[in-house]
Amino acid sequence: MASTTTTEQRICFCFGLFFLFLHLSISTTTDNPVPAAWPEQFHSVLFINRSGNLQKTDLWYDWPNGRNFNIIQHQLGVLKYDLEWNNGTSFYYTLDPFNHTCKILHFDVGILRPNWLDGANYLGQQYVDNFLCNVWEKVDFIWYFEDVITKRPVKWIFYSGMIAHVMTFEVGAVLDDAHWQAPVYCFSEAEPEPQMLARKSSFLSLDLEPAAVLGGFRGTLMSDMR
Repeated sequence: MASTTTTEQRICFCFGLFFLFLHLSISTTTDNPVPAAWPEQFHSVLFINRSGNLQKTDLWYDWPNGRNFNIIQHQLGVLKYDLEWNNGTSFYYTLDPFNHTCKILHFDVGILRPNWLDGANYLGQQYVDNFLCNVWEKVDFIWYFEDVITKRPVKWIFYSGMIAHVMTFEVGAVLDDAHWQAPVYCFSEAEPEPQMLARKSSFLSLDLEPAAVLGGFRGTLMSDMR
């Protein structure tokens, strides 16, 4: 009888160890936080430093309508517009009072998806701009800092050294449709210039304009997600 009891105790002990190890294994794989998906529509003001060249960017993200808009004010300089569509077409242009310029580029991919951070490598926590942030790295291209409490983005660092500080993040904000129309002189070009931005080096010729960096990141990221 004592032998039977001892055997049962050993079996229970083994099962206990098994479930303990199973729990620890599951906990280990789920401990790392996951970055929040982008809201489908938002407006964000970014202060960007590109090797000492400063700019303020109004970012309007509108996934349901397949469009993304960067309105870029260079420090004491030109106001530029970067209008991107999910069909891969991007318009880079200026308006009055500046000289009318427009360049049309075509990328192999559209705008970033809301879940573009899926699969990012978690690097731990770090205090950034006075916020405690979770930090991820994606395809050796961007380091993404997200506030631990609010899950809002705080800072982005691109491989090129370009740094974006997120000043505001308005979930659900939408820019009026009238502002999403490129000027008529953009359509005088016969064909948009194709841009192969699947690798970092392929857009260095664009002088690392922030919009081009984001476009290059878009191409690299979408290739990684296929």
